Amino acid sequence: MSEIKVAELFAGVGGFRLGLEGYHDSARPNMNLPSAGPYRTIWANQWEPPGTESKQFAASCYRTRFGEGSVVNEDIHEVIEQFKRGECEIPDVDMVVGGFPCQDYSVAKPLSQAGGIEGKKGVLWWDIYNFLRMKGPKKQPRYVLLENVDRLLKSPATQRGRDFAIILSCLNELGYSVEWRVINSGEYGFPQRRKRTYILARLTGEDWNLSERLTSGVMAEAFPIEQPEEINYVDIPEDPYEATQSFNKGARAKVSPFMEAGIMQDGRCATAKLTEAYSGERLTLGDVLVNESEVPEKFFIEPDKLPQWEYLKGAKREKRVNKQTGYEYTYSEGAMAFPDATNRPSRTILTGEGGRGASRFKHVIKCEDGRYRRLVPDELDQLQGFPRGWTNTGMSDGRRAFCMGNALVVGIPHRIGQALIRSIEAEGA
Repeated sequence: MSEIKVAELFAGVGGFRLGLEGYHDSARPNMNLPSAGPYRTIWANQWEPPGTESKQFAASCYRTRFGEGSVVNEDIHEVIEQFKRGECEIPDVDMVVGGFPCQDYSVAKPLSQAGGIEGKKGVLWWDIYNFLRMKGPKKQPRYVLLENVDRLLKSPATQRGRDFAIILSCLNELGYSVEWRVINSGEYGFPQRRKRTYILARLTGEDWNLSERLTSGVMAEAFPIEQPEEINYVDIPEDPYEATQSFNKGARAKVSPFMEAGIMQDGRCATAKLTEAYSGERLTLGDVLVNESEVPEKFFIEPDKLPQWEYLKGAKREKRVNKQTGYEYTYSEGAMAFPDATNRPSRTILTGEGGRGASRFKHVIKCEDGRYRRLVPDELDQLQGFPRGWTNTGMSDGRRAFCMGNALVVGIPHRIGQALIRSIEAEGA
């Protein structure tokens, strides 16, 4: 089949690109990863606000691994505005991919007004929307693959599901049919438990049977599930502004109508709770650990610091006082595993994994000699499915940890990409 040209937005250190395109470098054969199909990334954007050079370490890593000129390191909103003014070129692509933050996506102007939909400024979803439509329907990307946190399906708290309804309404307005899935990577054999929402949108002439596609679509082939016991149906407003104003308001607003698996076509959704159906190899935290002889001394926890770690990881119920107001309250939280089990997938890694300071959320393992240590950056790289040493491009350990906390599990888009290619080939058969 013909090559699929890809644009990677909010590229970070290249997780989507690695998953789809793979990586091949004769100078670093240990970093080679297979492609998911004939994907080729021809344009990418990565920018970290407020734009200071010291903050652009992810873009620097991307450039080191994929070459000079591989990434546009400017605010994506400004780049799109430059394109509209004819001041820069953005190539035609077949597919747009990217991970974007969960924000308030509410719409300030309806479709019927001049210029169409207008969303809140500074909200990155609208840059994705504008990227998809900026060249008109004849050059609109055929495929879209996006990643977000799992709470996207139920935000905001005052109107559950509204933000996702706005996104679906926008995609429907552009003519896309959509599959979505909340995927916990640890339930599909990866060495980290990381729950994220993946959205696959495509322009297609197929007439989908919504309920059947829940267990037979691209997402279901990539990440199989059991037949749902119950399927709910949801209608998406044609105008995103209408979703902002009225979707799931009132008594129903406490519960989102969107569940972990779903399909949308022509504004009609089928959605259901899911049970994973995976029987393949299962990796654990222990599978990515480096030899202890390779661990720098600074990653080992000094014995006199262990009580602080144990306190932060432990269960608590204690009186505290707000320093500003003087208000006294009871603070409580449950216990976390200490040390982390190495015979199971790890907990989700966060951006704050770096640094020596004690933390409730950093991973700690117990070594064979009885000492405790934090995870090194090479292990964090591998927990996300990147080649060992991927972020070792001159940045600090803390920045390497930050990049991985912001990244995705590379194997997720890889499997989706493989299943998408098989679907495209079947359609053309």
